[in-house]
Amino acid sequence: QVQLVESGGGLVQPGGSLVLSCNASISVFRTRAMGWYRQAPGKQRELLATIAMDGTINSADSVKGRFTISRDNAKKMVYLQMTSLKPEDTAVYYCNFASPEYIKARGDYWGQGTQVTVSS
Repeated sequence: QVQLVESGGGLVQPGGSLVLSCNASISVFRTRAMGWYRQAPGKQRELLATIAMDGTINSADSVKGRFTISRDNAKKMVYLQMTSLKPEDTAVYYCNFASPEYIKARGDYWGQGTQVTVSS
């Protein structure tokens, strides 16, 4: 069973920062890489950053140097620290497994996401 609860979104001015949290009630959490995704209106869902069980991180070019993913295996939490936010970062943000193929294999479950709006 998979339950993902994202939080921490909100309205922020350009150049501002936010920290998103994800409570991942997943039995396999400690054995799987996790990721943060976002979906802007009219656009496809985009994988932003992934973090492996050993802490290895990969980030998309669009957020590299601005967004940092982290995880707490004991608490089954995933975080996304976002800095230097831009209006084009406006989207609904989701956490999930790092592998889109694995997400589909487990029934394509997604949480409700958390809205981030960057605007002056």
